[in-house]
Amino acid sequence: MNQAEFRTIIFLAFGLTLVLGAAPQGYSQSHQTSYPSMAPVEQYLMADRAAEIALARSAAPDSISRDATVLVLGRHGYETAVEGKNGFVCAVERAWMGPFDGAEFWNPKVRGPLCFNPPAARSVLPLTYKRTEMILAGKSKAQIIEALKAAFEKREIPALEPGGMSYMMSKTAYLTDGGLTDDGAHNMAHLMFYTPLIGGGSWGADLPKSPIILNPQFKGAPEPINVFMILSGTWSDGTPAPVM
Repeated sequence: MNQAEFRTIIFLAFGLTLVLGAAPQGYSQSHQTSYPSMAPVEQYLMADRAAEIALARSAAPDSISRDATVLVLGRHGYETAVEGKNGFVCAVERAWMGPFDGAEFWNPKVRGPLCFNPPAARSVLPLTYKRTEMILAGKSKAQIIEALKAAFEKREIPALEPGGMSYMMSKTAYLTDGGLTDDGAHNMAHLMFYTPLIGGGSWGADLPKSPIILNPQFKGAPEPINVFMILSGTWSDGTPAPVM
C-alpha cells in the first residue's frame, strides 16, 4: 500500500467528504452506513477490566507503558485503574474521539489504545475526558461542540503544551471497520504529534514520499489542534508492522 492509498483510507474511515482518489481494491465500505446514532453504553464498555488495562498498555513499548498511569472507561467517564510513575498515561479511546462528522463516530467496536507522553497527558488528554463525559451524559454532537468552543474561549481546557505526542502501536487496536492493510488489519502502528493549527506543508505532510500524514482528528472543529502521524514500522512488541 502506498501513501496516497493509506491517506485515502484514513479519510474514508473518518467519513470526511474530501476526495483524495479511489480506495484500494478490496477495501471494506461497511463503515460508511452502519452507525447513525449512539449504541447502548454497555457496548462501549469492556467488562474485563484487566483486559482493558492490557490493551491500553499495548499502545507503547513495555519500557514506557509498564510505568504509565492506566485509565479504563466507566459509565460516567475514565477512571484511574493503575497509578503510574513516569508521567505517561495509557488509555483505550472510543470512536467519539474522531471527527464529529465521521461515519464511525458511534461505532461501538472501535478500541484505540494510546499512550500520551507527559506534555500530551497534561494538555491533550483533558479533551478525551471532556468529550467522553459529555457523550456518556447524553449530550448531542451539537451540544458537545458548543461546550468545547466555550471551554477553549474561557480557557477551561489547558493550552496545548509543546512536545505533546502519543504512541498508537498496538497490534490489537481496532480503529475502523475497513481494513487498513492488505491482510485486513484494523490499525497501522504509528506515532501522533500534537501542534497548534498550522498548515500541513510546514511539516511536509502528505507530500509525495513524505512519511508524515496530517490526521483529520481535530483540525479546529472545534479543538484548535493538528495531529501529525508517522508510521513506526514496528508494533509495540517490536515485531514488524506494515509500512507504506
